[in-house]
Amino acid sequence: VQLQASGGGLVQAGGSLRLACAASGRTFSSYAVGWFRQAPGKEREFVAAISWNIYITYYANSVKGRFTISRDNAKNTVYLQMNSLKPEDTALYYCAAGTRGSSPRQDIYDYWGQGTQVTVSS
Repeated sequence: VQLQASGGGLVQAGGSLRLACAASGRTFSSYAVGWFRQAPGKEREFVAAISWNIYITYYANSVKGRFTISRDNAKNTVYLQMNSLKPEDTALYYCAAGTRGSSPRQDIYDYWGQGTQVTVSS
């Protein structure tokens, strides 16, 4: 499966962005999807994940209450709605997909998108 992340950009603190992860190839509805991010000089970290069928969601503590992950299987797309953005949310955001369940663990995802840059100014 091929993943294309989009929707990043430059926004002021307190603003919002919606990222999209569009998939092509295999049956996307059978894949769990996770969002991860990597800031300059830091390791890539978990942001949010959603299961493939019963819509279980997970969030990093740092984004809980501000970010919402959702999916539209008819459109083969997973979204990450990001509200109340902070400068520390600045990073390259990646989406990843896999069939081994949704999880904060990066190693369970088999497919990764190219990333979309989110920059939050103070």
